[in-house]
Amino acid sequence: MLDMLAQKTEYTVSEISFAIKQLVEGSFANVRVKGEIFGAKRADSGHWYLSLKDENSILAAVCWRGVANTLAVKIEDGLEVVATGKITTFNGRSSYQLVIEKLEIAGQGALLKLLEERKLKFLQEGLFDASHKQKIPYLPQTIGVVTSPTGAVIRDIIHRIRDRFPCRILVWPTAVQGEGAAEKIAAAIKGFNAQPVDSAYRPDVLIVARGGGSLEDLWPFNEEIVVRAVYDSEIPLISAVGHETDTMLIDYVADLRAPTPTGAAEFAVPVKSEIYNGLLTTDLRMKNAMLRRFNELKQYVEALGRGIPSLIQIVQENQQKIDERSERLKLAFENLLKDKKNSLKLTNLKPFYIKTIIETKNESLKNLALRLDSVSVDSVLKRGFAWVSDSKFQTVYDTNTAKSSQNLHIRFADGIIKARVTERSCAVQGDLFDNL
Repeated sequence: MLDMLAQKTEYTVSEISFAIKQLVEGSFANVRVKGEIFGAKRADSGHWYLSLKDENSILAAVCWRGVANTLAVKIEDGLEVVATGKITTFNGRSSYQLVIEKLEIAGQGALLKLLEERKLKFLQEGLFDASHKQKIPYLPQTIGVVTSPTGAVIRDIIHRIRDRFPCRILVWPTAVQGEGAAEKIAAAIKGFNAQPVDSAYRPDVLIVARGGGSLEDLWPFNEEIVVRAVYDSEIPLISAVGHETDTMLIDYVADLRAPTPTGAAEFAVPVKSEIYNGLLTTDLRMKNAMLRRFNELKQYVEALGRGIPSLIQIVQENQQKIDERSERLKLAFENLLKDKKNSLKLTNLKPFYIKTIIETKNESLKNLALRLDSVSVDSVLKRGFAWVSDSKFQTVYDTNTAKSSQNLHIRFADGIIKARVTERSCAVQGDLFDNL
């Protein structure tokens, strides 16, 4: 084609474009290009459009939907990758691009760099704060496991739980590696949390697990969608990804990190036999403690009993006191009777003694009557005085009180008259009352 074009002096646009396309695609049918992803965008059709760049140049690239769904690496800006594919031209714009057929991380160093950047980002947001972590329940009734339904991981977890403390296990099967694994893991965590609180399908604790592998294999557990799903989980969650030396971002945000999937099962449930033996030990200690306490109380009561005199002794002592008081009371009555007898004998011997006492008392009574009569109201009124009172017969002692009363009662020795008080005089009204 190029030879034919070389013999012509004029070319159509299509002829030149087609010739260039054959030349480029024939020369770069299978190439590996290393660069940093830049300007990645997923179209509604599912195709990815992006660029690869280095210090000096930019290469446009496209990854068709069918290939993108099978990639082990998620396309995102800033990721340094090695893209395998072919160079082709786009006649509509006189440009060329790389059609990606395979995508790999450009060495583990690039992955570790990205991992540290994400870790710092989540740390600054507070996703790893210890205050947010929940306590793993001691005896869960139901355990939810997010992992691959095949392989040794789920078998190890089930076997270990049944050996330690058998309980109900719910498995949410999901891919744990490759394109789309992160989204499926996050969806499983959210799915368990979406179950009603009183539902039989809502676990008391979650285990997210997978076996060991390379950093690329374990990368879904470093994806942001998984980290945020774990952070938002209302169900306590144990991460068990890889081996003990593998540390993923899910380990920092989980409520508890287990070194292995088997270790997660051990963290989730205690050993039933140990609990049983512990209960037996506690029961024995409680019985011994109660026995010691009863013995202490018995000794205390016995000690109190030794300090209390016998009931017979108390009764006898009080009976003795009663006898003594009865005897004293009897003597007192006898002495009183003797005194009265002596007084009667003395009276019989001197009858004029009683007469003298009576006369003396009568004389005293007369004197008191005379003194009382001299200070009585009637005696005072007979001497020419009058007793002035208001309408309620309350004594009036001065002119101010008299003026303030409209009606007055004036009592004389032979009766009472009623008077009305005016401003300048006192007018007598009515007839004479009977003497009160």
